[in-house]
Amino acid sequence: MQPRTLQRKEVGDVILALETSVLLSGLAGLGSFLSPCILPIIPGFLSYLSSSSIREATNDYIQNVQGNHQENKNQNSNQIVFISKKARLNIFINTVYFVLGFSLVFSVLGVILNSIFATSIGNNFQQYLSYIGGIVIIAFGTNLILSLKISRLNMERKFTKIPKFKTSYITSFVFGIAFAAGWTPCVGPILGSTFTLAATNPGTAYNLLLAYSLGLGIPFLITGAFFSQATGVIKKLTKHLKYFNLIMGSILIVIGLLIFFNQLTLFVNIPFIGPLIGN
Repeated sequence: MQPRTLQRKEVGDVILALETSVLLSGLAGLGSFLSPCILPIIPGFLSYLSSSSIREATNDYIQNVQGNHQENKNQNSNQIVFISKKARLNIFINTVYFVLGFSLVFSVLGVILNSIFATSIGNNFQQYLSYIGGIVIIAFGTNLILSLKISRLNMERKFTKIPKFKTSYITSFVFGIAFAAGWTPCVGPILGSTFTLAATNPGTAYNLLLAYSLGLGIPFLITGAFFSQATGVIKKLTKHLKYFNLIMGSILIVIGLLIFFNQLTLFVNIPFIGPLIGN
């Protein structure tokens, strides 16, 4: 009876570790959304994807403002731009296709990792992967923290020369693919840590990258659904992004240490984390 009990405990530990990895991947996706080189440009980027709708709303807003007195104009300039129902729907659908684009890329990469590594590595090599993965994630976290002092580590690459053409749902989907393929350097450590975590658990690589896509995609969908309100919220959050690299870098270093010492399940002892995975 004792061996069976130990076996069940080991299986339970494995399941808990996998659930923790999935949760971490989802939080990494959310962290990518909140990163300093992504969050501030989201309203403008979604505006570009749905340019006709935003232009229509902006024109209506300007016409309404011009009909008022100068003091009312100054007062209204700080208010939320109200967008028509048709325009809001167009923005949201374009956002859906954009999210589907980068989710497809991450899902395919997850399948590739699963297919290549899941059936070809043994337990010993799996342990070595944990060592390597822990060191790599610690390096990513250190990179984020050092980027506060070393500007070269925090270079931003944005879409500065986007070709002008008629936007469509297919265009949004293609931009989603490009968004995943040409990730900006300041999100690189978070995304790289997610890939490293997936590489150390190749059997669940698809689930981990899918969780990352959901963590990144759901805030995008919320922004697209409530574009006017979300723009104001993002503007307020942007003021506090100076602490992002320090906080996220520290978190990555802790996660890297837990992976290196095969103690990732300790993550569930953090308040409010355990209940998220039913522990």
